[in-house]
Amino acid sequence: MEERAFGRSGHQASVVGLGTWQLGADWGDVDDKEALAVLEAAAESGVTFFDTADVYGDGRSEQTIATFLRTRPELDVFVATKMGRRVDQIPENYVLDNFRAWNDRSRRNLGVDRLDLVQLHCPPTPVYSSDEVFDALDTLVEEERIAAYGVSVETCAEALTAIARPNVASVQIILNPFRMKPLLDVLPAAEKAGVAIIARVPLASGLLSGKYTKDTVFAANDHRTYNRHGESFDQGETFSGVDYETGVEAAVEFAALAPEGFTPAQLALRWIIQLPGVTTVIPGARTPEQARANAAAATLPALSDETLTAIRDLYDRRIKEQVEGRW
Repeated sequence: MEERAFGRSGHQASVVGLGTWQLGADWGDVDDKEALAVLEAAAESGVTFFDTADVYGDGRSEQTIATFLRTRPELDVFVATKMGRRVDQIPENYVLDNFRAWNDRSRRNLGVDRLDLVQLHCPPTPVYSSDEVFDALDTLVEEERIAAYGVSVETCAEALTAIARPNVASVQIILNPFRMKPLLDVLPAAEKAGVAIIARVPLASGLLSGKYTKDTVFAANDHRTYNRHGESFDQGETFSGVDYETGVEAAVEFAALAPEGFTPAQLALRWIIQLPGVTTVIPGARTPEQARANAAAATLPALSDETLTAIRDLYDRRIKEQVEGRW
């Protein structure tokens, strides 16, 4: 699989990575055996970038990755984790002592002395403008607790603030055919600054797979049930902030645009992969088959101008008004 330079970190990352939120929690139940099988299928398919967080299953996702990598010491996998969501979301909690404590916990969970990449996990907006916060992150690098740091953001404005910081290695942002605003300013700014872009929620929480109908019922412990209106965290994390019924209808149109040999999910991933400025895209997977199919999107042919124009038209007609002003 193609690998791309990961911003200022000195690392390389596979253009299709693996998001592992679902291996921890909030997407229904995934047992340990299945979780390890997903990691194995991704690695066998050329994936060298795993994204996790300390709150995914209260550390379960990090621990599962560690268990897998212990059995495959020959693999060179770049593991990115996140911190900050274990406390009340107020700027005063984003301080060096907390960073060290959270960092120590993630290093134990992942079984490493130094973390490849730590990302602030969608913190309160004022955090991105705090010199003290980024000084503290620099201290973690100096102490060799982390090799590099980045941020995960909810809005394009937060992304642009972070990109202006001299030592930020990466910005993780929601980016998919139902969330195109980052194309306007964020991707060009990141590319110019040498900051990696991690595209998350690439399938709009599964909407873009074309598998769901208005009658689909998700498990009670799946955020697609309990967070549709932002009840537990930012609404944009669930179906990219698109109203579910609108999203299902638009997804039917989207699926019809898939070229021969593409699934709708692969169409969405291929669209992201060929955007200038994107470093890696991190779809999740609940089964080994999904992990392999996602990775295969990297080997599919580039989308034609005709297809790209049709995807843009769909966004402009059905989605843009709902999401572009909010994020």
